[in-house]
Amino acid sequence: MSVTSRDVGAPPQPEGEGALRGTANSARLAARVLATLPREEKDRGLGAWADAIEGGDAEILASNALDLETASAEGASRAVLDRLRLDGMRIREMAEQIRHVASLEDPVGSVIDARMLDNGLRLEKVTVPIGVIGVIYEGRPNVTVDAASLAVKSGNAVLLRGSRTAERSNACLVRILREGWRDAHLPFEAVQAVPPTRQASEAMMRARGMIDLLIPRGGADLIQTVVRESQVPVIETGVGNCHVYVDAHADLEKALRILINAKVQRPGVCNAAETLLVHRDVADAFVPQALSALADHGVEVFGDPEIRRRSPAGMDVQPATDADFLTEFLDLKIAAKVVDTLEEALEHIETFGSRHTDAIVSEDLQAVRRFVAAVDSAAVMVNASTRFTDGGEFGMGAEIGISTQKLHARGPMALPELTTYKWVVWGSGQVRA
Repeated sequence: MSVTSRDVGAPPQPEGEGALRGTANSARLAARVLATLPREEKDRGLGAWADAIEGGDAEILASNALDLETASAEGASRAVLDRLRLDGMRIREMAEQIRHVASLEDPVGSVIDARMLDNGLRLEKVTVPIGVIGVIYEGRPNVTVDAASLAVKSGNAVLLRGSRTAERSNACLVRILREGWRDAHLPFEAVQAVPPTRQASEAMMRARGMIDLLIPRGGADLIQTVVRESQVPVIETGVGNCHVYVDAHADLEKALRILINAKVQRPGVCNAAETLLVHRDVADAFVPQALSALADHGVEVFGDPEIRRRSPAGMDVQPATDADFLTEFLDLKIAAKVVDTLEEALEHIETFGSRHTDAIVSEDLQAVRRFVAAVDSAAVMVNASTRFTDGGEFGMGAEIGISTQKLHARGPMALPELTTYKWVVWGSGQVRA
């Protein structure tokens, strides 16, 4: 049987700023309904989504196959193709993440502070949804489902502007979610796709008063463009120039295992390691085995002179430049450097890092405490892979992004980070003198 565009979810038609206003207004109306829904209703809707995703797997895979075919023909890198690719396991994981989000406590309506004033007024600081959230993202169709499930569980509507690379996959997923909520008699306009065009992105960035918060997820160019040009409040999600520092007192077997996992397990994501720093005291023992292991996994290394001097015979290590140390490769590539001291490692991370995730491998508690205190990143790993910086791995169910800024959220953002608060004041007729 042939697959039609309707079967795979035709991408949304281009729309301008006026059409976005209509989309945002309908999302705002849906958000008003969501904000007052009890947890049971939201969880029932999320359960319907999970079932719909699993039931629509053939349709989703057909959409994704067309996106993969197009991306491959256009010369997309293997990292891009890996982020784009869906299979049966990834679809099942999406459904299970939706169910996990449904199992979490409702973040709306919690009293996070309460006090009684001398005049008898009772003050309560209560969590409430943000409203309408816009997400501009690249490449990964699972973001569509993660963002939608976290948004509605926290009482928010969401506008999803995915990439052209994944437009068929995203359109299919959004249609399945919307139909699932329509069938469950819930406000299906809480989740809407925005066309993957520059005009749509610009309209979202100008939609102050219609969109309450904008979250960019993708490469440095996308994130900086949104941060620089948006009139809507933005949470800056991070470029992941993540470091693994092997200290003078590291367990080298442990260090090798952590390095390979951090770099190789999934190189095209933001929490993969991009730079290896090795203390001089262990460089002779560690660098040759690390380079050999990286080479066995097809990793290209860009090293400083001390790394290159210790490379195994016949191994081609490219000279590293400052540009390499600044690069988020998102590929089977890594920069490497030998440092004389822990302080030099800290200075390197401060100079070249992106404040996403950085790891130390060390059995010296004093060195660990110094690293944890000095590294100004959203997540600091001690004797563990950088790959653990993830909402799902942190037990949050999913994430809508990883914030590298300090206000109002930092690190993986899930349900609590998608709420704000308001003050509710209970009185009995008091007036101010």
